[in-house]
Amino acid sequence: MAHRIEPYQYTIQRPVSCCGVGLHTGRTVNLTINPAPANTGILFLRSDIESRPVIPARVERVVDTTLATTIGEGLHTVSTTEHLLAALRGCGVDNAVIDLDSHEAPIMDGSAGPFVRLLKTAGLRQQHSLRKMLRITRPITFAAGDKSMRIEPYDGYKVSARIQFDNAVISEQRYSVEVTPERFSREIARARTFGFVEQVEQLWQNGLALGGTLDNVIAIHWNRHSILNEDGLRFDDEFIRHKVLDIIGDLALLGSPVLGHVIADRSGHELHRAFMQTIIDSPQSWEYVTFKQRGASLARPEAQPVQGATLAPFFAPAGEAMAGGPACAA
Repeated sequence: MAHRIEPYQYTIQRPVSCCGVGLHTGRTVNLTINPAPANTGILFLRSDIESRPVIPARVERVVDTTLATTIGEGLHTVSTTEHLLAALRGCGVDNAVIDLDSHEAPIMDGSAGPFVRLLKTAGLRQQHSLRKMLRITRPITFAAGDKSMRIEPYDGYKVSARIQFDNAVISEQRYSVEVTPERFSREIARARTFGFVEQVEQLWQNGLALGGTLDNVIAIHWNRHSILNEDGLRFDDEFIRHKVLDIIGDLALLGSPVLGHVIADRSGHELHRAFMQTIIDSPQSWEYVTFKQRGASLARPEAQPVQGATLAPFFAPAGEAMAGGPACAA
C-alpha cells in the first residue's frame, strides 16, 4: 500500500512557550514557537539581541557540529537545534518562528517529547500552499571511514539506522521507522540523548555539557557497563532510537520534507551535515514535487515537478490558513 501524505503545508494554531536549560551552556532559556505564513520555513529569532537576528533552519547555515548541530547568521548562532527540529518535522510542521533568548535551545528532558507535547497544545493549522517535497530519484551515498549514509528512492519518508559501541550497555542496535506523526510520537520522540560518564570532566573543561544532569541525559558508565539513571531506559533500544531522532532533526535542515529512504551506519552530526551537502551537490538525483490532492497517495501521477528547483530558500506569498490538520500525539 502506498504511503498517504498531506499535500498542504502546516503551521501551528497558536504560540506555545517553554523554559529550560541549555545542555552545554547550562543557561536558562525561554523559548516560544510561533505560527508563521506559508513558505516561511523554520526560522530561529534571537530575541535576546537588540537587532533580533533571524537564522533560517537551513543546512547552509550550519557552522558547528561538535556534539550538537549549531546554525548561524553572521556572528549570531543557535545550537542544539536537532531535537526541536525533529519534533517539528516529525509532527508535520512546515512553518514556524522560534523565538529564544539564548544561543542554545533548551535540552528539556533530552528528547523531543516535551516539544511534541508543546505542538500538541498549540494545535496544527493547514495552509493553502502546497508542500514542496524533495523526492529522491536516484541513490545518493556519502561515506567517511567506517561511517556512512545513503538515501534511496522511496514512496514516503523512512529512516533506518545502525550504531555499534564496544560496550555491553549499547553494543549493536538497529532501528527502522516510517516517519509519520503517529510513529514519530510513539516510537522516536521520547528517546533521550546519552553520554559517557568518563568523558564528562573533559567536556566540562571545554565548556560543554554544563547543563547535563540525570534528568536530561542517559549517563553511561563505560567501565562498569551500566547506566546511572535510576529510572532506567524508556526503550530497550533507546540509544538507536535517539540516533534516528537526531537524523530526522538534522535532515530537516534541507528545508523541505524528504521522500526517500535514509540508511545510516554509525552516523553523527558532522556526517549528517556532509551527507546533506552531498545531496545538494547531486541535483541529478532528486527533484522537488508537489501533490495536488489532499491525502494523495505517492503512487498516483498527480505529483508535479517544480520547475527550476534548487535547494535555495523558497519563499512565496502566504496563503490563508485553513482549520484542521494531522494529530501530533504525545
